[in-house]
Amino acid sequence: QVQLVESGGGLVQAGDSLRLSCAPSGLTFSNYAMGWFRQAPGKEREFVAAISWRGGSTIYAESVRGRFTISRDNAKNTVYLQMNSLKAEDTAVYYCAAKYRVYSDNYYSYDYWGQGTQVTVSS
Repeated sequence: QVQLVESGGGLVQAGDSLRLSCAPSGLTFSNYAMGWFRQAPGKEREFVAAISWRGGSTIYAESVRGRFTISRDNAKNTVYLQMNSLKAEDTAVYYCAAKYRVYSDNYYSYDYWGQGTQVTVSS
């Protein structure tokens, strides 16, 4: 059974930083591209960042480029999202997702999802 478990969310002030982690189990982590998505209240789930299965390529949503960094450690079976200069509009539930091989910003193309972790940024 595949499980993705996110951690690291919390309540912070605008301008602060947070690092989210996601540790998948039940799959061969190094075969999967990984993505982060988020969903704010009343809004659709949106793409945040993705990283290729080997970690050599990344893509970001325009709204987070330059502030967020996605990375992975295949030895630890973990993907990270370092979030700096947080803004109130970054408040959302953040989801980790796994996609076999080819990374994407397309929500529908991901195979497995975590339960999400809440990030709240107060202004």
